[in-house]
Amino acid sequence: MKLTCMFSFILLFGVAGLIVFIHLQDPAEMVHQQGAAPGMKFELTLHQSKKDCTSNNQYRNIIENPAKQLLQINPDVPSYPPYQYAAVYQNTKRRQKTMLLLRRDNKKNTDRKLLKKRKRFLLRETPVLIAMNSSSVDLTRLELEDRNSKWKELYEMQRERKKLMQDICSKYKSGARRIITPYHVSRIFVEDKHKLLYCEVPKAGCSNWKRVLMVLNGLASSTKDIQHNTVHYGNYLKRLDSFDRNGIFYRLNTYTKMIFVREPFERLVSAFRDKFEHANNYYHPVFGKAIISRYRANATKDALRTGSGVHFTEFIQYLLDVHRPVGMDIHWDHVSRLCSPCLIDYDFIGKFESMEEDANFLLHLIGAPQNLTFPRFKDRHSNEERTTHKITQQYFAQLSPTERQRTFDFYYMDYQMFNYSKPFEDLY
Repeated sequence: MKLTCMFSFILLFGVAGLIVFIHLQDPAEMVHQQGAAPGMKFELTLHQSKKDCTSNNQYRNIIENPAKQLLQINPDVPSYPPYQYAAVYQNTKRRQKTMLLLRRDNKKNTDRKLLKKRKRFLLRETPVLIAMNSSSVDLTRLELEDRNSKWKELYEMQRERKKLMQDICSKYKSGARRIITPYHVSRIFVEDKHKLLYCEVPKAGCSNWKRVLMVLNGLASSTKDIQHNTVHYGNYLKRLDSFDRNGIFYRLNTYTKMIFVREPFERLVSAFRDKFEHANNYYHPVFGKAIISRYRANATKDALRTGSGVHFTEFIQYLLDVHRPVGMDIHWDHVSRLCSPCLIDYDFIGKFESMEEDANFLLHLIGAPQNLTFPRFKDRHSNEERTTHKITQQYFAQLSPTERQRTFDFYYMDYQMFNYSKPFEDLY
């Protein structure tokens, strides 16, 4: 009898202790522990903002105010059907009153870090929602006397180039949503005086185009006065991602947006010659060392130490390797990735091969000073011949047919979108 009573007492005591433990346990801590278990996800919960809540106002405002600013739709811009956008962006009013929080540990330090990260996420990743914007370069912009001159022929060429680009985008990326983030416009330079946006494509005349933008902006009187380092490292030109959401939206829909491209193989060889065949204190140690280490058998200690002397065949191996030892670079990345032409409706598509004619036509369209023409001087390695079709053929002759085909496949979208013909007959 005594044994039975003792066992019952112990059992009741254990149950009472368990109840007290559960009652005192912090629910947020329990969720945190569950989320940390293998195969489990953090629980996402929508919390309604409370007007009478004071304890968390300081931290809530850090998230809510930038969110309201970034998600506010410009009232001066006409509305567009909601099906163009993701569903989460259709009800902006409700989105402004709510915020998405990750239920985690309620310690102040942890909360502060989480809120700071969320704020940075909103500022960097919140998309800019834009509509299908039509070209601002119209035939009506041509003077009456120009309509029967060479300008009309160049204008018709622009229409053809733009139509081809749109057709290729429709063919290969028909399901893509038109949501533009600051990343997509990070390579676009702004010239407000003449309402011009220029997407920089390295090795396609970008240095001289930046000189032209600086003159248009009143930062210099002549393109000849601007040194190479001033162009690329002076930070005198504004980028489109430096503006707020409304500033980006306004300029994308009202400014003339231009891009200049180049034959992909020729641009690739030009980049290789510039970065690997001349002394360079960035590309040799960062790219050269990694390329030689991965793709050169029996590399010398000096080559591994300096990264100098990369062969073109090794460079192509790196380019085509899905597990590259070092990442991509803007000088040989796809134009379709650098400038997002299937997201941004470019008004003017120029080509390096007809640079002088195309560039001066654009300057005429935007009403640039008549004495401003596109410069053709070569300020780096000026004693060296420019990369031509002939030189490009010589470099690609070092590759096997399979390597040439794979490189062509790598740049296939650029070839299609900008109407460049196959550089070798055996390519398919």
